[in-house]
Amino acid sequence: MSSLNAIAASGLSAARMRLDASAGNVANMNTPGYRAQRVVQQAAPEGGVDASVQRANAEGVSLEQEVVDQLAAKQDFMANVQTLRTADAVMGALLDVQA
Repeated sequence: MSSLNAIAASGLSAARMRLDASAGNVANMNTPGYRAQRVVQQAAPEGGVDASVQRANAEGVSLEQEVVDQLAAKQDFMANVQTLRTADAVMGALLDVQA
């Protein structure tokens, strides 16, 4: 089982990948023949998330979908930062108990 910090770090990394892919999609939306990048995530067996970038099957980029992806990535960042804060608070409380 991974630590909370490692789990949150994998989530932060996946969110960064989503933002990077979305930024590339928006930058290339007017490029003929461009196929959007999508980040596929799945739960890692040891905890956290595994993420990989894949190309969409069809050409074109939906600006609306990119805005949704960026907002979702923002929420992912916020959730994982909260996980880090909670882990820090728990560790602090455990150290206080031990002292």
